[in-house]
Amino acid sequence: MKQADQKQQKYRTKRGKTLLGHNVNTSLKYKLWVAFLLLVIVIGLYAYYLQIKYGLIVTAMRDYTSWGIYISNFVFFVAISLVGSLISSILKLNKNEWSRPLTRISEIIAVSAIICAAVIIIVDMGRPDRFFYVIKHLRIQSPIIWDVIIITTYLVISFVLLYLSLLPDIALCRDRLTAIPKWKKKMYKILAINWSNHPEQIAILKKITRILAITVLPVAFAIHTITSWLFATTWRPGWDSTNLGPYFVSGAFMAGAAAIIIAMYLLRVHLNLKKYITEHHFEKMTRLLVLLSLVYLYFNINEYLGPAFKMVGVEGEHITELFTGKYAPMYWFVQLGGLILPIAFLIFKPFRKPLPAFIISIFVILGAWFKRFLIVIPSLQHPYLPIQGVDESYLHYIPTWEEWAITLSSFAWFLLIITVLIKIFPVIPILKAETKPIVKSNSLQDDEPLLF
Repeated sequence: MKQADQKQQKYRTKRGKTLLGHNVNTSLKYKLWVAFLLLVIVIGLYAYYLQIKYGLIVTAMRDYTSWGIYISNFVFFVAISLVGSLISSILKLNKNEWSRPLTRISEIIAVSAIICAAVIIIVDMGRPDRFFYVIKHLRIQSPIIWDVIIITTYLVISFVLLYLSLLPDIALCRDRLTAIPKWKKKMYKILAINWSNHPEQIAILKKITRILAITVLPVAFAIHTITSWLFATTWRPGWDSTNLGPYFVSGAFMAGAAAIIIAMYLLRVHLNLKKYITEHHFEKMTRLLVLLSLVYLYFNINEYLGPAFKMVGVEGEHITELFTGKYAPMYWFVQLGGLILPIAFLIFKPFRKPLPAFIISIFVILGAWFKRFLIVIPSLQHPYLPIQGVDESYLHYIPTWEEWAITLSSFAWFLLIITVLIKIFPVIPILKAETKPIVKSNSLQDDEPLLF
C-alpha cells in the first residue's frame, strides 16, 4: 500500500512539473540548444558591430536594391506574428474549444515575432539613432510612421494578451513550485500581483481578455495592410497593386498556421505533451492550413495573372525574371513546394498526422520566407526610371556574410525568446477560470482540470 502511494505521488509530481513546463534539472539538450542560439547571436552581433562601424557599405544594398533581406525578414516576422490573432482571437471568439491548448503557444510566437520585426527594421536603418529621429520628426503623411505606430500598438496588445492568459498559471507557479531558485520565486511573486483565483478577479480577467481579443483583430489586419502599403506606395513593378493588402494578410495567416504546427510538433515531442497536443489538434490545424493556403493561392493567381497577360515594359521584365529568369528556381519552389504540393498532400488524411504535418509545414515556412525575398528584391532591380552610369554591382544583389549573419541572428533571437518563455512559464494553459481559489501544494492533483 505504501509503495502504491509513493508511486502515485511520484506520478503526480511528474505530471505537475510537466504541465508547469519545469524540470528539476535543466537537461543537457536544453543547455546545448541555448548555447547554439547564443553562438549564432554573438556572430550576428559582431556583424552588426561592423555594420555600425563602417556603415551599410558592408551590405550588398545599393541605390537599386535599397531594401535587402532585412526587409524580407521584417515582412516575414510580421507575417508570423499574425498567428496570435488567428488562434487567440478568431478561433477563441468563434468558440472553437479544440484550439485552447494552442493559445499560449501562439501568443508566445506572436510576441517573439513582433519583437524581432521591430528590431530588424532598426537594423535596416544603418544607424540605430535614426529611429529616434523618426519619432522626433514624426510625419504622419509617411507610411513608415503608420507602420511604427501600428507595430507598437500590436506589440503592446499581444504582450498584454499573453500576460493576462499567463496570470493564473503564474500564481500557480508561485504557490506550487517550491524547489526553484530564489530569483524565480521572487519573479513569480511579482508577476502574479496577488492573484488568488477569486471569482471577482476571474470575471475582470475574462472581460478584459475578451475586449483585447476583439481589439487585436483590426490591429492585426491593419499591421499587415499597412506593411503592404509601404510597398504599394513605392513605384516599382510588382508593387503597384491594390491587391497587396489582402495578399499580405492571407499569406500571413497561412505562414502563421504553419508556424504553430511546427511549434506543436516540437513541444509535443520534446516536452512530452502528447496527451495535451493530440493528433486531433494536428487534424484541425492542417485542415485550417489547407483552407488558408487555398485563399493565398487565389491571391497569388490574381497577383500575377494581370501582369503576365499584358507583359508590358518593366512589369514584363519583372515577370519574365520570376518565371524563367534567375529567380525562377526560387519562384517555382515557392509556388510548388510551399503552396500547391502542401495543399495536395494535406487533403489526404495520412499526411495530417503529426510528423508529415510537421515536415509539410517546414516547406510552407521556407516558401513563405522565400516569397518575402521575391516580393522585395526582384522588384527593386527593375525601376521604372533607371539610374544612369551606375556600377555594374548595383544591378545585382547577393547578400554579404554580414547580412546573413544578422538575419540568422534575428531567427536565433526569435527562437531564444520562445525557448526561455516556455522554460519559465507553462506552455499549456493549466487552470480553468472556474476552478476554486489556489491552495498551496507541491504538486497538481489528479482532478485538477486543464484549460481545454
